[in-house]
Amino acid sequence: MKKVLVILMIAIGFAAEAQIQTPAASPSGSVSTTVGLTEVKVNYSRPKIKGRKIFGSGNEFLVPFGQLWRTGANNGTVINFSDDVKIENYEVKKGEYLVLTIPNATEWTVILYSDVAMGGNTAAYTQAKDAARFTVKPERLAERVETFTVNIGDISDDNTQAKVQIAWENTSVKFPITVDYDVKVMKAIESGTKVSPGNYIAAANYYFETGKDLNKALEWMTMGIENGNKEAFWNIHTKAKIQYTLKDYNGALLTAQQSLELAKKAPSDFGYIKLNEDLINKINAEKPQTPAKKKK
Repeated sequence: MKKVLVILMIAIGFAAEAQIQTPAASPSGSVSTTVGLTEVKVNYSRPKIKGRKIFGSGNEFLVPFGQLWRTGANNGTVINFSDDVKIENYEVKKGEYLVLTIPNATEWTVILYSDVAMGGNTAAYTQAKDAARFTVKPERLAERVETFTVNIGDISDDNTQAKVQIAWENTSVKFPITVDYDVKVMKAIESGTKVSPGNYIAAANYYFETGKDLNKALEWMTMGIENGNKEAFWNIHTKAKIQYTLKDYNGALLTAQQSLELAKKAPSDFGYIKLNEDLINKINAEKPQTPAKKKK
């Protein structure tokens, strides 16, 4: 019985020891953002410099120029797109890809690799499984990056493009991702405006901001205001801008004045008093003046 007890205690001791966790040498990291309507997410491991030489020519460097690199540590870096995207001249289907790179002094080759199961085993790489392969120019960073870092930023004003940045030591490389959300939005508008009048405002805003059919935008905005909050001066202001763009100066002037009066009554105008005043001044400056009648 004592032997059984001793064996049991030893087994418990080994189990407890197996559960001890220590910090990873290359901790895991992730970054994600939405570009347009597409979610872009990166999962990766983050090695540290630890006094080593990172990029350069020769075997004394951790990542020698001209050699295929898993781009990070452990199983490498995986990027995921929730929709089809365009990268350089490649149409990339939605899904997961390994980010592989071949660093060089003046040019990096970036590869999106379709076989995610390969992980960090670059010896198993075959170019036939490349989903995209292109070159980018590296940039020298003024501030040293001690821990390998991937960022997603530089989102364009129209939400159609972002850039993925790889940064380590004094080197940064970026590559663009382009998305197309117009088809998805148009389908939502087609179905949404049939079942929910509240979607008229969103549809009108989208048509106006993207320069589509402005007469339809005006129709939807009018319907949205009439079927919703009639004192939403921000929507009324947008209606005035649509009328102004259509060169309906008299209609735009009346609508802008209506929005102005409502904004003045609101607890907070969110800057719409000035926006309406500026629009009214612009309309008055541009609209044709009615000739004065001659006295008989």
